[in-house]
Amino acid sequence: MNRVIAIDGPSGAGKSSVSKRVGTMLGFLHVDSGALYRIMTWQCLLNRIDTANPAAVAAFAQTVNVECVPRNGAIAYFVKGQEPGDAIRTPEINKHASPVATVKEVRDRVTAWLRGMTRFGDLIVEGRDITTAVFPESPARFYLVASAEARAERRRKEEVEKGIANQSAEEVKRSLLARDAIDTTRKHAPLRKADGALEIDSTDLTLDEVVQTVIEALPAEWRRT
Repeated sequence: MNRVIAIDGPSGAGKSSVSKRVGTMLGFLHVDSGALYRIMTWQCLLNRIDTANPAAVAAFAQTVNVECVPRNGAIAYFVKGQEPGDAIRTPEINKHASPVATVKEVRDRVTAWLRGMTRFGDLIVEGRDITTAVFPESPARFYLVASAEARAERRRKEEVEKGIANQSAEEVKRSLLARDAIDTTRKHAPLRKADGALEIDSTDLTLDEVVQTVIEALPAEWRRT
C-alpha cells in the first residue's frame, strides 16, 4: 500500500495549511476528508433531507456518489460533474455538518472513499478520525491542537478572505466549541488523540515551525531532501 501521513485535530488547528505544505514538499497528494462530510451535508440540504434525522441521513448517504480526481497535488471532488467549491464552506454547512458526520453510515461511506484513494499514490490526509479509524496503522500520525481563541481567529480570517464572513469573532468561537463538543462525544469514531500519535500545539508556532516538526517526525525513508 502507498504511504499515508495522517493528521487529525479540531477546526482551526492548522491541519489544512500544514497538510498542503508538507504534501507539496514531499510529493504526497493532499486529501481533505472534511470536505467529503461537507459534500454529504451540502447534498442533504439540496435534497431537503432533515439533517436532524439520522435514519433519513443514513438512507440518503447511500445514494451520494463522489468522483475523486488527483489534480495539482491534491484530490479534487466532483458530484454529478460539479465541483462544490465554496458552496460547502458556508456557515450554513458548518451548522449542519456535525450532525451529518455523526451518522455511522455517512462515516462508513466516507472512510471507504478515503481508503480507496491510496490507489492514486502517497497521501497526506487531514481530518478528525484519520489516525484512529481510517488509517490507524500509519507510522506517521499527528494530532494538531491550538487554543480556542487562536482557532477562532484563523477561521474568521479564512471566512473574510473568501468573502463569506457573516459571523463575529465570538460567534465563530462559539461555533468551533460547539463543533468540538459534538466531534469529541459522538458515538462513532469520535475526535481524539490516537495512541502513538504526535501531538503538536500550534497556538504559538509559525506554519513553518509546525511543518518542520512534522517532517522531522516522519520515518527517515519518507523524507525527501
